[in-house]
Amino acid sequence: MVISFSGPQSSGKTTLLNILKEKNPAFNFVPEVTRLAKKKYRVKINEAGNDKTQSLIMYEHIINLIRSQYHDVNIFDRCLLDGLIYTTYLYYVQKSISKEVMRDVLDVSSNYISSYDVIFYTEPEDVPLVDDGERSADDKFRKNITELFELAISDMKKTLLTRVVRLKGTVTERL
Repeated sequence: MVISFSGPQSSGKTTLLNILKEKNPAFNFVPEVTRLAKKKYRVKINEAGNDKTQSLIMYEHIINLIRSQYHDVNIFDRCLLDGLIYTTYLYYVQKSISKEVMRDVLDVSSNYISSYDVIFYTEPEDVPLVDDGERSADDKFRKNITELFELAISDMKKTLLTRVVRLKGTVTERL
C-alpha cells in the first residue's frame, strides 16, 4: 500500500507523519523530497525553484515509488501531486519553468499518480503558516498553492485515478 500526505506548506503533513511513525514503526515512512533535493543537489526551492529543482524533485518522487515495492505499507510525506502543483505555480506565476519541464512533469504525474492508493490532502485552514527557515512563509504563495491543489483534486475526483481524502481540524481530528 502506498499512502501520501499532500498539501501546501505548513499544513500539518510532517506532524501527522511523525505521530504515525511513533505509533507504527514497522511501516516504511518516506520523508519529503524537497528539502532533500535542496541539500543533496544544492538547488533553490519554493518560489525560487526552477527547471533543475522541479526535475530533481520529480526524480526523487519516482525513486521513492520504485523503492516502495519492497515494503507492505509506505507512508510518504508529499508525493508527485505536490511536485506537479509547485511546478505549475512556478510555470504560470513565476515563469521560471520551461515548457519542456512542465510537459515532463505533467507526463510523469499522469503516468504515475495512480501508484498511490490514497492521498491524504491536509487542508491548510486549520494550521497557521509557520516560518521554519526552509518553507516559504509568504501567505500569498500559500494561497496560490492551495488554489492549485483544489483544482487538481477536483480533476482527480473526475478521473478516479487515485483516492483523495481531505483532512481538516486539529491534529487529533486528522488522525
